[in-house]
Amino acid sequence: MRALFFLLLITSAALAAEPGRNQNTVILDEAGVRNLRLKTEVVERSEFEETVFALGRIAIFPGNRAVISSRVAGRASEVFIKHDHPVAKGEVAVLVESRQPGNPPPMVKLLAPISGLVSTTNIVPGEAVEPDKILGEILDLTKVYALARVPEHFAGKLAPGQSARIEVPALGGRVFTARLEHMGATADAESGTIEAAFEVENPDLLLRPGMRAEFSIVVEKSGSVLAIPRSALQGDLSDRFVYVRDFELPNAFVKTPVVVGRITDRKVEILSGVFESDEVVTHGAYSLAFAGGGSLSLKEALDAAHGHEHAADGSELKEGDSKGEAAHGHEHTSEGGGRFWMIVSGGLFLALVVVSLRRKGGAGA
Repeated sequence: MRALFFLLLITSAALAAEPGRNQNTVILDEAGVRNLRLKTEVVERSEFEETVFALGRIAIFPGNRAVISSRVAGRASEVFIKHDHPVAKGEVAVLVESRQPGNPPPMVKLLAPISGLVSTTNIVPGEAVEPDKILGEILDLTKVYALARVPEHFAGKLAPGQSARIEVPALGGRVFTARLEHMGATADAESGTIEAAFEVENPDLLLRPGMRAEFSIVVEKSGSVLAIPRSALQGDLSDRFVYVRDFELPNAFVKTPVVVGRITDRKVEILSGVFESDEVVTHGAYSLAFAGGGSLSLKEALDAAHGHEHAADGSELKEGDSKGEAAHGHEHTSEGGGRFWMIVSGGLFLALVVVSLRRKGGAGA
C-alpha cells in the first residue's frame, strides 16, 4: 500500500514538472542567438567584494596647476600659448616688451612653469601686461583627483588605502582603479556626505576636471562565494531569476528562479537556484524575456537532440503514439493525457487516504 502511494506521488510530480519546463524554456536558432548577442558565463566560486557606491567628480591634483604672469609691466609682443593646447615646461609662453627704458626696449620671455594643457589664456598680442595680471593657466593632467561624495553613514567603513573602481560615463563607461588617499576633514551638513579623495593616474589625459564619476569603493572582501555577474540577474525584488543554458539542448535557455544574498556593482551572491558549472546568460538576458517561445518548440529541439519524436510538451511518446499521428493526419500530444493521469492519481490518493482512515477507525473499535 505504501509503495503504491509513493509511486503515485512521484508520477504526479513528474507529470506536473513537464509543462513547467516547456513554459520556462526559450529555444532559439543560431540566427536568434546572434541577433540577441547572447553571452554566457560559467558560475563558479570566487572572492566576493562588498562595496560602497558614491557619486563625485574629477578634479585637479594639488600642485598640478600653474599660472603665467610677469614681474614687469609692459606690452605683449607675441603670445605663443594656445587655449587647450599642450605646452612643455621651459617653453616661451609670452614675449613681453618691457616699459623699462632702452632702444629698443628690453624684451622679457615668460616661460611655461610646468608641462601640461593650457586651460586659459588672458592675453593677446599688443595688450598691456601688468604684474598682477594672470596671462594664462596650465594644468598637468597626468595625475588627477577623483573626489567622491560618500554618504556620511558609510564613513566608518572607509580607510586610506582602500581600492575603488571609478567609472566615468563621459568615456563610455571606462573603469579606472585607484586607492583612497584621504578623507575630508569635515562633512557637508547640507548633503550629508563626506569627501573621499582618490589619486588616479591619467597618462592618456582622458580624465578631465569636472567630469562626473561613479565610485564603487571596496570596503570588505569575503572568501569563496558562489556568485554570478550582476548583469545576469533579472526580475524584481520578489521574483529574482536568471537564464541558464540548457545542458541538453543547443541554443536553449531555461528561466531559473534564484535566491540572492549580497549584491554589488559587479556581482550577486547566490544562495540557491544555480550550481557551479552552470552557464548563465550575462548579455542579452533581458531580451530573452521577450523572445517568447523562441524560433523552435521544445518538441522540435528534443526531436533533433534525441533522434526520435516527442510530445508537444517535451515528454516521451508512448509506443504507438507516432503511428496514431500518421493515421489521423495530425499531431497528438500528451497534454490531455497528462492532465487525465494527474486527476486519476489525485483521486487514487484520496481513495487511499479514506481507506486508511476507515481501517484505523475499524481497528480502534
